[in-house]
Amino acid sequence: MSETPATAPTHAGWPVPIGVSAQRAGVSARMVRHYEALGLLAPVARTDSGYRQYTEADVHALRFIRRARDLGFSIAEIATLLGLWQDKARASSQVKRIAQAHIDALNQRIADMQAMQRSLQSLVQCCHGDDRPDCPILDDLAAASSQPFQPAPAQKPYQKQ
Repeated sequence: MSETPATAPTHAGWPVPIGVSAQRAGVSARMVRHYEALGLLAPVARTDSGYRQYTEADVHALRFIRRARDLGFSIAEIATLLGLWQDKARASSQVKRIAQAHIDALNQRIADMQAMQRSLQSLVQCCHGDDRPDCPILDDLAAASSQPFQPAPAQKPYQKQ
């Protein structure tokens, strides 16, 4: 087999095949192909027999993508962040704006989940959890109303006048 630039040996064992690059980046080979198909990772060089060959820079980009995914950024946000990372003339304010918008979205999701938790806790408290068939949890799930569950107001203790 003749050596092409993609298969010529380089320092420290680069380039590497997809399995090695995936292992070094902490992702699966399937995800490497997926990120390449999405355009997050530029198409890589191939050997004469068609095998992908990844450089150290490609693996670094894969690690960047993995970390951004771990933090919950969307694919679109990651594409923007990758572009900013690769643009040495970028303004950090652009990156901060994206990160802050992501924090705001996370805070909203947390608030929504806490509201779901409170609703479920209230439903669980209303359920006797015994042998009776009536169940306010199932009643709420089956309700045709799109309104969230509102527990009945607590009974006020009897007060002497």
